Amino acid sequence: MTGRTIGEEAARATETPGQQVVRPLSNPIKPTGGMVILKGNLAPEGCVVKVAGHSIMTFRGPAKVFEREEDAFAAVKARQIKAGDVVVIRYEGPVGGPGMREMLGVTAAIVGEGLGDSVALLTDGRFSGATHGLMAGHVAPEAARGGPIAAVKNGDMIVFDIAKRKLDVELSAKEIKARLKKVKQPVPRYKAGVMAKYARHVSSASEGAVTS
Repeated sequence: MTGRTIGEEAARATETPGQQVVRPLSNPIKPTGGMVILKGNLAPEGCVVKVAGHSIMTFRGPAKVFEREEDAFAAVKARQIKAGDVVVIRYEGPVGGPGMREMLGVTAAIVGEGLGDSVALLTDGRFSGATHGLMAGHVAPEAARGGPIAAVKNGDMIVFDIAKRKLDVELSAKEIKARLKKVKQPVPRYKAGVMAKYARHVSSASEGAVTS
């Protein structure tokens, strides 16, 4: 607060020499936009990765699996997440959440522990624009719809390849299929009311998470 009006502050503002606000396609700040879509055996319908703010192009590490955001946050707080891990948070998608809860609390905690550049995260929920580090959200199909993310177990090796736009778990298609047959879906968080109705009718995140 300066005590001056917005007009007075604007009159004092000066532009940095040589700064380009609108840039030509021949001279972009980065070769891609701030987000990219990855697909693979872990996200057949795709997932969203924010590439702005970090330069990590590949990552491979063991999964640390959590069935809800709160459990993942508790694990980070208890320092159970180590450099090289891939945090997997599932059942937070449009159906499972329901409503795709934002994972900002977990991602912020990871950065707070100094692991922002050494831990990856993937979720069928979503993340905030303030998220830092390698984070994949909107993984589809989601776990609550029987997506491959539901088959992941602790220790499975997960591979991000931004250049190839791939997100995979190092399991055969046969193993993923066998595991999915054994998955027991958790009890819905809402059995009645508007949230239960939403969960019954909402589409996949890859289709906009809209209701019919």
